[in-house]
Amino acid sequence: MAELGSFVLLLALALSGYSFLAGLVALVIKHPGADRLGETARRAGVATFGAVFLGALVLVVSAFRNDFSLAYILHHSNRDLPWPYKFATLWSGQEGSLLFWSLLLSTYGLVLRLRHKTDERLFAHASVIIAVVQVFFFLLLNFAAKPFALMQGQLPADGNGLTPLLQYPEMVIHPPMLYLGYVGFTVPFAFALAALAMKYPGEKWIHITRRWTMVTWGFLTCGVFLGMHWAYNVLGWGGYWGWDPVENASVMPWFTGTAFLHSVMMQEKRGMLKTWNMWLIFSTFMLAIFGTFLTRSGVVNSVHAFAQSSIGDWFVTFLSITLAVCVYFYWKNRAHLRGEHKLESLISRESSFLFNNLLLLLACFTVLWGTLFPVLSEWIQGHKVTVGPPFFNKVSIPVALLLLLLTAVGPLLAWRKTSLESLKRNFLWPSIGALAIGIFLVATPPSWGGPFGLRPWNDVSYFYSLMAIMLSALVAFTVVSEFVRGGRVISGHTGEGLASSIVHLARRNTRRYGGYIVHLGVIIVFIGFTGSAFNREAEKEMGYGDKLDIGAYSIVGRSYTQEEHPNYTADLAILQVFKGGKQIDMLYPESRFYPASGEQQHMPAVRSTAKEDLYLVYEGQNPDTGRPIIKAHLNPLVSWIWTGVLVMVFGTITAMVPNAAPVRASVRASVPADIRVHPAPVGAGD
Repeated sequence: MAELGSFVLLLALALSGYSFLAGLVALVIKHPGADRLGETARRAGVATFGAVFLGALVLVVSAFRNDFSLAYILHHSNRDLPWPYKFATLWSGQEGSLLFWSLLLSTYGLVLRLRHKTDERLFAHASVIIAVVQVFFFLLLNFAAKPFALMQGQLPADGNGLTPLLQYPEMVIHPPMLYLGYVGFTVPFAFALAALAMKYPGEKWIHITRRWTMVTWGFLTCGVFLGMHWAYNVLGWGGYWGWDPVENASVMPWFTGTAFLHSVMMQEKRGMLKTWNMWLIFSTFMLAIFGTFLTRSGVVNSVHAFAQSSIGDWFVTFLSITLAVCVYFYWKNRAHLRGEHKLESLISRESSFLFNNLLLLLACFTVLWGTLFPVLSEWIQGHKVTVGPPFFNKVSIPVALLLLLLTAVGPLLAWRKTSLESLKRNFLWPSIGALAIGIFLVATPPSWGGPFGLRPWNDVSYFYSLMAIMLSALVAFTVVSEFVRGGRVISGHTGEGLASSIVHLARRNTRRYGGYIVHLGVIIVFIGFTGSAFNREAEKEMGYGDKLDIGAYSIVGRSYTQEEHPNYTADLAILQVFKGGKQIDMLYPESRFYPASGEQQHMPAVRSTAKEDLYLVYEGQNPDTGRPIIKAHLNPLVSWIWTGVLVMVFGTITAMVPNAAPVRASVRASVPADIRVHPAPVGAGD
């Protein structure tokens, strides 16, 4: 099996190398046989998928066969490992994850090359660029990070097992989602660089790649939030985001990708920000590669990172070459990126997109600076200086609030220029509604369950949370008003009910109204984030019958037991949960030990409601007293985060659905210009 796996990876390197070189020659030479040569390059790219798929299949089969002659299988699997995690062995280690990355990249490349007749020359350029990225990863797999390397000497009877942190159901889907996002940005990057290199006329390359970008952004969004959910349910510290360097690496391309999805609409609609958009997609791709570098280079310490290795130098070289190529083609063809129009007014949709972009880039730079600060400080001072969550929160929270404000105002602004009267008319009632919600929250006394009443306002976290809820309400009101006003116009001309008219409105312009649904998901997520300002925790040694109070809950220790599983042993705490004097639940937090790896893992028990999560951790026994230790967290509104993500995914899918046929009715002259039945197409996040 090892020989077959090594052979197909060499074959994949040869095929991708040929696809790159032959494709490049076919684009450069002026010869009657160039088209035939280009076709062979395309077919070699298609065949690359088959080779790398076979290589990935060999590695997975080796895991299921417990083939510990492969060093990778020995280090990342064991005989008693459940079958879903044996399958996840493909991406659980460094070498396998690079093979998985190459498989996904080859899959994206396969789809692109099969659709080459959409625009043969543009697709040929993009195919060459994807091929050279494939060459880089296949060089890594063949010479630096070999997944089919053999063990030397006598083989052990069992493997070391999968890291306990990864033995959780979400780890079967979280890395694939994240990698689909990382890898997927190669496609819009390839089209952008191809369009720049060949001075492609117009914005057709943007229309071609719009769905590619939205699909990729959707996968990356799912990957980031699945990672948060995994951290919340596995790491046992009571939170979901700790500004860990690898967490930061995943969110940086999300920031720039989100900025690209917004600002690209200005290029489509007004021919503006062409240079800006080009560098946004270049930066997004390079940040995706940078994130892969962070997890594998060992330059930062992270619970998510792979072991330190020398392949970090490979990534630095590849990033340097990529940056040099981007700068070269930009400098050579920068005249091709001149804008067709200029910003005419600060009160316009263009300005809202521009400020939105600036804030997203500020957030990205802050995260990048904080992530690399330990490395930079070591280079300069000789010792590492680490920055923690307070540094990131100091910038990211105000930026997030400003983004919420722009999300609320943006839909109310017209292209080019918006009159103050129109803005006042459309913004007045949503503002009053948001202000009323804020007053209600502050006026509600704590005895009624109000989280803000009689709070110490010198604590800025309460103020930020209140502002986030008010701005979220403002966004919700403006989005709902857009649906309702447009639905009324259609209802007035068709006689349909308001609800069916709103559905028809959304189907008529799925890109715009799908984007609004994404905005609704974002504000639900932000409301979930506000709960962190009110988190509480308590810890106590709890024997039989002992009680721990937190909030309105009382936790009573009833029993402690042990369980034997094929892959691990577990110490369980059996805890009764009371509220208002009545038992409402039984929770079973665990402390697991995995013999194969010799590692301990705490598995919290979570009781989740729309209002709050009761989060219990069995931290083991006090070595001095021998008594069990239970730690309890009360985390408000966490379930809103996961609900909001589902809404965001639904909105993204909606935005990619083709538009339905328009309503056959004319718009009355009395209808304001900004409530049109035929709104201009705009994208997700418009």
